[in-house]
Amino acid sequence: MRGVCIISDPADPRLEPYRAVRERDLVGRQGKFIAEGVVVVRQLLRHPLYNAESVLLAERHLGLAEDFEHLAPNVPIYLAPQSVFDAIAGFPVHRGVLAIGRRGESQSPVALIGSIPRDQPALLAIGIGIANHDNLGAILRNSAAFGCDAALFDQTCGDPLYRKSIRVSAGAALSLAHARGDDAQAILDALQAVDFAVWALSPTGKARLDDLAAPPRLAILVGAEGQGLDPKLLSQTQSVRIPMRPGFDSINVATALAIALAAASRKSGCVE
Repeated sequence: MRGVCIISDPADPRLEPYRAVRERDLVGRQGKFIAEGVVVVRQLLRHPLYNAESVLLAERHLGLAEDFEHLAPNVPIYLAPQSVFDAIAGFPVHRGVLAIGRRGESQSPVALIGSIPRDQPALLAIGIGIANHDNLGAILRNSAAFGCDAALFDQTCGDPLYRKSIRVSAGAALSLAHARGDDAQAILDALQAVDFAVWALSPTGKARLDDLAAPPRLAILVGAEGQGLDPKLLSQTQSVRIPMRPGFDSINVATALAIALAAASRKSGCVE
């Protein structure tokens, strides 16, 4: 089995990148991010776009070091008691597995849209103004589950590689193609320029989801809870509503997207 570095002192300088992860996530990590949990760390280690800088395991997870035999020799695996984990993180890290990842080169949403061959069917999820990291993570997870080719977020959205977003996504943030940046209008213009049909989910949508056939190239837009999508965007797209019981007109944004993606992917035959 590959060797590990045993650390028993929370003040050990090798643990500095992991220190106070909850607070430091708010101000960024110079191109780095935290992966938390066995599933998420495995996604990090297998994705070519991201590089692991180190892995930190709680003592009870020593056996997992065998899973990381393929890591480059210069990527250390640290082993520490749970008390050290909790002391450096600032809160109980129940999963006992953390890793530091570094972002690779990323595309903007407009560039990613332009990279999809024009004659290729594609399904995209688009978030506009999604600041809540639980919702970001859930959107990524749902997008991966229902066969999206990518998830795109405008410049007002939160960071998909924020620690909580990655964790809630169950690793989809590290396996599904995604991009963040550009303004909403630029993203919409780029979609329509390469023949994507665009559905914009809204409680006031003109079309019922059940009544629509899914076109081969489809992007589904969702906006922040409460505020929703800008009326200007709605006026340039096919606005779509999900039928609900009388007196109740809205659900969680990630749930709404999941319903729409499930319907679209089922109609197009891209999921079983």
